[in-house]
Amino acid sequence: MNFRKFVTKQGTLIFIGRDAENNEELIKQVRDKEEVFHTESPGSPFVNIKGKLKGGDGKIAAILCAKYSRTWKENKKDIIVHRFKGKDIYKSKEMKIGTFGVKKFRKMKVKRADIRNFEKKYCL
Repeated sequence: MNFRKFVTKQGTLIFIGRDAENNEELIKQVRDKEEVFHTESPGSPFVNIKGKLKGGDGKIAAILCAKYSRTWKENKKDIIVHRFKGKDIYKSKEMKIGTFGVKKFRKMKVKRADIRNFEKKYCL
């Protein structure tokens, strides 16, 4: 498990995938009730909040997902992130490595300014 890791001020551990193979491993360790994030567009890490969600952890996870996405690297604009539970993730045989389906999700908009502020705050 060579995921990127981030610990919030509340002590919550967040795992961030690095590539398709790493995303595959990340999803294997997600528990049913844990929160997972992925951008609406392809080319994003899966992001997993370990354990119970606290305070602004959901927003931080969404920002991390957007920040490490292909869309951010190429366009530097607002990004739509999908937020869902581990129990809603599925994989069929024809899906390539790092690709998953999601039964139900909520959309979050991560603004460009939020990513920029996060990068400055954490020197990323």
